[in-house]
Amino acid sequence: MTQSNDRPLQILFVCIGNSCRSQMAEAWAKHHGNGKVQAFSAGSHPLGVIAAETYDVMREKGISLDGQSSKGVREVPVAEMDVLVGMGFEVTCPVPAGFQGRVVEWHVPDPYAHGMDTFRDVRDVIERHVLTLLAELIPPMPPRSR
Repeated sequence: MTQSNDRPLQILFVCIGNSCRSQMAEAWAKHHGNGKVQAFSAGSHPLGVIAAETYDVMREKGISLDGQSSKGVREVPVAEMDVLVGMGFEVTCPVPAGFQGRVVEWHVPDPYAHGMDTFRDVRDVIERHVLTLLAELIPPMPPRSR
């Protein structure tokens, strides 16, 4: 599946609390998507807040979480997504009947309450996953003719 029309690719990242992993993935996808991606995140059991460590480790890389909030899967238009990404072993993302998109599973450990080094490691793993996914989904720009 690649994005070929003018509509941005819609990706939903799902973890348990929507406080750490999926928030990082949403921010990385927005950052690396170059306007070709509309990223969302949600939790199967949302915590209701983004962990302070999530803000801190993303800020270390110059990435803002402005406009993001912790929310549940029911608060996101899941049926409209092109790609659903489950962020860990314990996550079940409801796939709506008739969903035609791609479902991806990433087994990323939950950094919640495990300290800053774990948050940094998870942040970097998620960025690599996001870059790989975007390379698969977004066709490269054709060379400009002179």
